[in-house]
Amino acid sequence: MIWQLAWRNVTDKPWRALLLLLGYGLGVAVMITLLAVGEAMVSQAREEKLVGGGDITVLPDGIDLEVLKTGGLGGMFFSVPNARFVYRQVLSSPRHEALVQAVAPQLDNKLLYLTTASGVELPVRATGELPDATRDVGAAPVLLAGEWTNDDVDNRWASPTPAELRHDLDHFHLPGNEVANRDSWGEWHYFNVLSDDATRWAFISFIVGGDVTQGEWGGQVLVTLHTVGQPARRYSASVPSDSVRFSTADADLHIGSASVVVQEDGTYAVRARVRDEQRGTPLDIDFVVKPEPYANFPGASLNSGPFTSGYAVPALRATATGFLCRQPANACERYENARAYHDHNWGVWRGVTWEWGAARAGSLGLLFGRVQPPDSLQSAAPLFVYVTDSLGFVSLFRPATVEYEDGGEVRVAGRTLQVPSRGVMEDVRGGDSLRVELLVDDATATDTRQGLIDRGESEQARALRRPYFVQMQGRVRITMRVRGVRYEHTGTGFFETYR
Repeated sequence: MIWQLAWRNVTDKPWRALLLLLGYGLGVAVMITLLAVGEAMVSQAREEKLVGGGDITVLPDGIDLEVLKTGGLGGMFFSVPNARFVYRQVLSSPRHEALVQAVAPQLDNKLLYLTTASGVELPVRATGELPDATRDVGAAPVLLAGEWTNDDVDNRWASPTPAELRHDLDHFHLPGNEVANRDSWGEWHYFNVLSDDATRWAFISFIVGGDVTQGEWGGQVLVTLHTVGQPARRYSASVPSDSVRFSTADADLHIGSASVVVQEDGTYAVRARVRDEQRGTPLDIDFVVKPEPYANFPGASLNSGPFTSGYAVPALRATATGFLCRQPANACERYENARAYHDHNWGVWRGVTWEWGAARAGSLGLLFGRVQPPDSLQSAAPLFVYVTDSLGFVSLFRPATVEYEDGGEVRVAGRTLQVPSRGVMEDVRGGDSLRVELLVDDATATDTRQGLIDRGESEQARALRRPYFVQMQGRVRITMRVRGVRYEHTGTGFFETYR
């Protein structure tokens, strides 16, 4: 009876019956598809090896894990910037050795394009991993034949020697084809050394300036010696390009007879003879700068169209042993494990200003900064404040600005200039907080329109709205709370700004 009624209903109104049947079938198909997708996602969520093995997966801020799971656009181009820094200083650092047994960085089944020698472009799927690390987390593939172990490149990435790490962080660069104002390209090694009583210090810069790919360029060594309450003394030596040796593969730099050379133990041999710019008397410098373990900033490059600015700190905390000898009296000042710092800068600098500072306070090393590109209409980006201790990276903060009080005065270019006497930075990030107070004990200023400065400014007139480059030395007070631990330390540091 039921089947008879159903059949008569279909024959009486066939189009309505067909529409209802189609809708019912479509609904069932959608339900089956959703259940299948849900089952697949649950299966993937339980299978760690589909993501990369281990118990923790590290993703860049803003990447959606579900997009990666379902193979979306984020999954196609997934990468972690400064992955080696994350691997060495965050996940496998000594700070977490009681919690983290093994770490294995992996990229799994990513889309790449291979161009053959004949110019044919082929899409390929590739997986990248450190074989030894993958085996340590229990995610190694089953080998049917051969060996699957780290090679020399893998080992250099995961556990470089001190010298390899310096070369990787500190090598030189070439301006790209898109870079404008190539004649204002500059790259340099910068060191500072502070005496034990914090009354004397030296700024030492080994600078390569000009378009190093073509045209005119050269090198210069610039040393300024400072004593609290006294005018700075400047020493320099310049050479043409044929007397300069630098490399994009290592950190060694030779400017005439002066040099910065990374030694096998990862220390820097810094040697030069420069002359007083007013009196012409020579100054010899000979230092060995020894970086402390884990006290480095991995580097960052700001690229905005034709503008490029890069910065790395291979030695946020370091010691310097050696001497400064003034001639002809042969008056030598000996330094033994003096507090030192080293960074590396590159880019185009016409119209560029910055805020910068580096300090040592108790067990903490602190670095802060911000680069302002030539477009003065662009709003200022927040500062970054990077904090380390003896175990490496501690935290990163982003204060909006450093609030300076201009309570000091210096004479520069025949005029009196107001300079900072104090500065404060503050930031709160979730349960973490930071307050840094800078107390300036000494300040000098340079008119950037009148030639080279310690930080590599070329002789190109820049017409800056704030043309005076201010370098300061002083004390720092750090109050910080990170992951429930409170830090309170005082120390010394160097700071830079523009007026």
